[in-house]
Amino acid sequence: MKKRGKAFVLLLLPILLLAGCGQKVDEQAAANGNAGVSGDEAAQGTLAEAKKQGFITVGFANENPYAYKDGSGNLTGEAVEIARVILKRLGINEMRGELTEFTSLIAGLQAKRFDLITAGMFINPDRCQAVLFANPEYSIGEGIAVTKGNPLKLNSYKTIAVHDKAKVAVMAGAVEIGYLKASGVPEDRMVVVPDQDAAISALQSGRADAMTMTGPALQSRLDTAKDSNLERVMEFEQPVVDGKDVRGFGATAFRPEDTAFQEAFNAELQKMKDSGELLTILKKFGFTEQELPGDTTAEQLCKG
Repeated sequence: MKKRGKAFVLLLLPILLLAGCGQKVDEQAAANGNAGVSGDEAAQGTLAEAKKQGFITVGFANENPYAYKDGSGNLTGEAVEIARVILKRLGINEMRGELTEFTSLIAGLQAKRFDLITAGMFINPDRCQAVLFANPEYSIGEGIAVTKGNPLKLNSYKTIAVHDKAKVAVMAGAVEIGYLKASGVPEDRMVVVPDQDAAISALQSGRADAMTMTGPALQSRLDTAKDSNLERVMEFEQPVVDGKDVRGFGATAFRPEDTAFQEAFNAELQKMKDSGELLTILKKFGFTEQELPGDTTAEQLCKG
């Protein structure tokens, strides 16, 4: 009897082990959000699940023009509208927004409160350690506006510096003050103003020969002013500080394991770049050709 019992246990043991392994696999799949999907679908993770359920949740920080709710409560912004087009082409027809403080977006993504970050987040090496970025959808650098015809031929901070009479309006406390100093513009030729509207006024009144701020902000002020005697310098050369271009690149972010999702997203984004559709969307939110990302990739930016 003891021998038969021992033999039964020996026969039963492999079955129990197999069952235990199966349970661990199922638990792991559930932990990764892949329970109940095929092997191919599991490899695609969040993308496959979003296709299956027909919607996806995105994290945003209510920051215009990147991602925000408009007066009617609709989620919009350049990052949102670009993602909306791409997601529909990937078979995901609905986006559900999860409002989060900007500083909590990455933690929210990691905690699976949402599946993507669509907030125009800049790509940098530190963030690349925590999230997987798509390729950039826009870039933001500095810009300048001058009076019509650009009489002093200003096209960079350096040309402002070498022109001994050129004055530039800049907002108090703005990062541009440091960039101007690094480019050699003396403080006595900076017309420091309290806000962006005051910069426009300084240029219009002749107290300044140029005004500077980030590109989209500059374009927004010019569009609002509707002054035909002012123009943006479209061939503006970005400042280089400490050997680095100050331009930043924004993109959608995924969880690190969602490589299939990122690759599919990048493929559709590239089609939008090639067709000009990306620029069409960006223009709706105050961006111009100067804010296109070019051929810069997330991989390059993650290396620093």
